[in-house]
Amino acid sequence: MAKLRYYDAADKAAAPPKAKAHTEFLRTGRIDRRRWMPNERQYLSYAEVAQQTARKLTTAGETTHRRINGFHASIQFPKMVFHRTLPSSPHLGYCHVTAAKTCLANGHEITWSFYFANFFCELGNETHFFDRIQPGYSRMYFAVAIEPDASEERIVVNRNVRGNGLIFRTQDPKVALKNVLMLGARDEALRRIVRSL
Repeated sequence: MAKLRYYDAADKAAAPPKAKAHTEFLRTGRIDRRRWMPNERQYLSYAEVAQQTARKLTTAGETTHRRINGFHASIQFPKMVFHRTLPSSPHLGYCHVTAAKTCLANGHEITWSFYFANFFCELGNETHFFDRIQPGYSRMYFAVAIEPDASEERIVVNRNVRGNGLIFRTQDPKVALKNVLMLGARDEALRRIVRSL
C-alpha cells in the first residue's frame, strides 16, 4: 500500500474572505503580490493524525456508551472506552465501548465486547483481524465473543461462538443499539420492550 500523506485542511476553511483585487488596488494604490503565491499545505505526521483520530473515536465511544445506558435503568453496561488506530492508516481506527456477559439461547454463558470502527470491513483471523477495509464514510458496529487465551495474559476472540466469534455486525447505529440492548436484557419482559423498538 502506498504511504499516505496527510495535510491540515483547516487552514483553507479559516481563510478570510478574499477582497476583490481591483477594489484593493483602487483603495490603496498597491498590488498585494503575496496573494499570487499558492498556499502551501501544512503536512501532518502520522502521530498527529492518530491523535486527532483518537480524540474523535473517544468522544464517539463515550457518547455511544451514554446512549446505551440511557435506555433503561435495568440495562446498564460498564464504561470501558478505549481506541486503537491502524498503524499504516492512522485516520482509520476502532473503539471498544463496553463488555458484558450474556446467556445464549442454549443456556451457555459467554463474554462479549462491543466495538465500532470508522470504516467497514470483513473480520479475519487473529493475525490480520480486519480484512478488505472499505474506508468510506460509514461506520461499522460489531460485537464479538471473547475469552482469555491459554496463558491468560490477553483477551482473544472466542471462535467457538458461531465459527468466527462474531455476534453481530452492522452499519446501522439503531440496529447496533437494539442488538446490544438485547444482549444486556436480563429477562424476557425487557427483551419484548427492546424488540418493539
